[in-house]
Amino acid sequence: MAKTKEIAAHLAYSVTKSSELCSSLLCDVRRAALALGSDRRSSELSGSTCRMASVEIAAEHERILREIESTDTNCIGPTLRSVYDGQEHGLFMEKLDARIRNHDRDIERMCNHHFQGFVDSITELLKVRGEAQKLKSQVTETNQRLQNDGKELITSMEELKQCRVQQRNIANTIDKLTHCLPVLEMYSRLQEQMSAKRYYPALCTLEQLEQTCLPRAGQYRFCSIMAENIPKLRTHIRDTAMSQLRDFLESIRKHSDKIGQTAVKQAQLQRSLDGSLSMQPRTLIGRRGRKEAMAAATESDGSPLSEQDSGILDVEDEDDDDDVSGAQELVDFSPVYRCLHIYTVLGLRDVFENYYRKQRRKQARLVLQPHSNMHETLEGYRRYFNQIVGFFVVEDHVLHTTRGLVNRAYVEELWELALSKIVAALRTHSSYCDDPNLVLDLKNLMVLFADTLQGYGFPVSQLFDMLLEMREQYGEILLKRWNITFRQVLDQDNYSPIPVSTEEEYRHYTSLFPMQDPELEKLPFPKKLPFSEFVPKVYSQLKEFIYACLKYSEDLHLSSTEVDDMIRKSTNLLLTRTLSNCLQYAIKKKNVGLAELVQVIINTTHLEQSCHFLEEFISNITNVPPDTVNATKLYGTSTFKDARHAAEAEIYTNLNTKIDQFLQLADYDWMASPPAGGSLSASDYLIDLIAFLNSTFSVFTNLPGTAIDHATLPGKVAQTACMSACKHISTSLMELLLNPEVRQISIGALHQLNADVKECESFARAGPVAGFQGDTLLLAFSDLRQLLDLFTQWDWSTYLVDYGKPTCKYLRVNPHISLALLEKMKETSRKNNVFAQFRKTDRDRQKLIDTIIKQLRNLITQQQA
Repeated sequence: MAKTKEIAAHLAYSVTKSSELCSSLLCDVRRAALALGSDRRSSELSGSTCRMASVEIAAEHERILREIESTDTNCIGPTLRSVYDGQEHGLFMEKLDARIRNHDRDIERMCNHHFQGFVDSITELLKVRGEAQKLKSQVTETNQRLQNDGKELITSMEELKQCRVQQRNIANTIDKLTHCLPVLEMYSRLQEQMSAKRYYPALCTLEQLEQTCLPRAGQYRFCSIMAENIPKLRTHIRDTAMSQLRDFLESIRKHSDKIGQTAVKQAQLQRSLDGSLSMQPRTLIGRRGRKEAMAAATESDGSPLSEQDSGILDVEDEDDDDDVSGAQELVDFSPVYRCLHIYTVLGLRDVFENYYRKQRRKQARLVLQPHSNMHETLEGYRRYFNQIVGFFVVEDHVLHTTRGLVNRAYVEELWELALSKIVAALRTHSSYCDDPNLVLDLKNLMVLFADTLQGYGFPVSQLFDMLLEMREQYGEILLKRWNITFRQVLDQDNYSPIPVSTEEEYRHYTSLFPMQDPELEKLPFPKKLPFSEFVPKVYSQLKEFIYACLKYSEDLHLSSTEVDDMIRKSTNLLLTRTLSNCLQYAIKKKNVGLAELVQVIINTTHLEQSCHFLEEFISNITNVPPDTVNATKLYGTSTFKDARHAAEAEIYTNLNTKIDQFLQLADYDWMASPPAGGSLSASDYLIDLIAFLNSTFSVFTNLPGTAIDHATLPGKVAQTACMSACKHISTSLMELLLNPEVRQISIGALHQLNADVKECESFARAGPVAGFQGDTLLLAFSDLRQLLDLFTQWDWSTYLVDYGKPTCKYLRVNPHISLALLEKMKETSRKNNVFAQFRKTDRDRQKLIDTIIKQLRNLITQQQA
């Protein structure tokens, strides 16, 4: 029954729809045709017969109809347009009407086919309506009963629903509180950490609160307030940490002197440890507590060390008497660690590293800038070095405990900068120093400074090069100091042999100066040492100078050979330059008597003997044998030889000067008449001169006459001086004869001069100085003697005949000198009868002189040819 109703309804619906579709289609076609072609209808009808004849036109209309049937009515516009454009509108309308009629017949046929079934379905449907009415009443009654019975159930369900809602709300509340309580607890802990200034844990809490707790808590007002405060708290933590870092940097800048002083004391204590302690495990300099510092760099919650604000501990209360604490222990590095951790968490580690390095570079430049008066006291240098050590101790500790805040390249760059500044400052300020003790203290301070920094791993070779450079300056200062000392010794010396009265005095002087004289030791007391006080004092000062050089070479990490070479070169400078100049000064200064010069010769002779003792002394203190290959030899022998030669030359010069003073008293009467009879006596000035020479040469008996290795015989000094004096007297008398101011000389004057020469010859024969062989000293007057004999004996025939022969009696007479003297006598003969003794007439005498002069000139001409 139901199926029948469904079929009938479906059929009725299909028929209705088909009719509506066809009617709509036809209406649309008609309206379109009427609207578009009313004005062209007559022309199209007149030509329809021709177009119908065309099979192609018929086929085209068929295609258009099929397209109209199969296409949506909304899209048939272009199709109809093609019909009206083709001029077959009437024919197409006929075809369209025929197709409509065909569809109408098909619809009618289909309705007739299904009509009976439709009627049956309607009949069935009317029967069902009655049953449906009954079913409806039953359903209504059942529903009424159900409504009445379910009222209590609905009430219970409402109550249950309310309970479920409350339960869900409670569960939601518990869940929200579960997420909110950690937020509140963490925020409370954050406030406590901020109040306690534990900023790094506070920052970690802040990060956890922002990234974990707040997102879980949800959108609440207090969460929004917390979220808004988080950037402010983070900024506050960052600024506070940076402020503490600035305080730390300022504090270590102020106390770098104390830090460096402690580190230097550590190094000094390390150097003082003996060999046994060096075998025991011990902490390296500057490394104590480094592992502990790294282990304690973070607490259990990740915070660095303590959270105190102090950057430097109370350094003023450190006990400097007993234990020397580590330099790092004076510094609380927690501000650095804390700021580093905070900036790392904030993602600003690079900013912090750049800031820290920039500030430390600025501090390095301040530390490396010395005070203008640093060179005046050792304390100025010590403070300068301590500040530098303190700076690099801090940087070394930061390098090994912060893992990247500063790297090795950065520290090495700072150290290279520091080395250049230190060397330049020391080169400048040390040049002002003229005190050897200050230079030596500065050297020791620099060695300790270099050893301290070397213990921290910094290369210090340039500092030791600077010390070697300062060694030259130290040597120059020592030379200046010893120059003053030597001059004082020479000025205070009495230039007299040292008298000794007891054995103790004798041992005292022999301990000061190495003297070995068995003959002197056998003499009874009192006795005299051959040298003056000058000798032991100079020798002691030489040893003191060597000790001073040795002190500077200590702790410079030089080999024994280098130390030995340095000392020998410095000692050679002292001998060849300083002592030599002082000796020359003592020898050539005014009012130095011959006795003093003689004593200088004796002193330099003994000092020359002591040179090999100085060699042994240097070898003993440097442990380098004197016969080592390429070992520098001392120039003391040559120095004392030169001084002795200078003293000898000064003796000769002074002696000749004294002789000249006597000769200036000579007052010869060059026109004196020949002696009437008897012998002439020597001139008074010459007698005084001979007496002076005798007393002078008696002084030379104090000179030792034994041979000394590698030295001149001091006894020969007297012989040379005596020979030099005699030659000078002879030359001076000859110059008196040839003086251009003396134009005329009489034979009487020559006789007086001959008497003086005889007095001189008597002095020479007497042997004022021992050691001359035969008449060696008379040779000094031989030229003058032969010249005077030639004129006083008037033996020109012998002279002219034998001139140039080895056996000539007047071999040493120079024809030029004799000619000049003869010319002066010729002038005299014109006025006086100087040749009366030869019993000649005046004409014959003049003729004889002219003949001799002519012959002498011929000899001179032949000699020149």
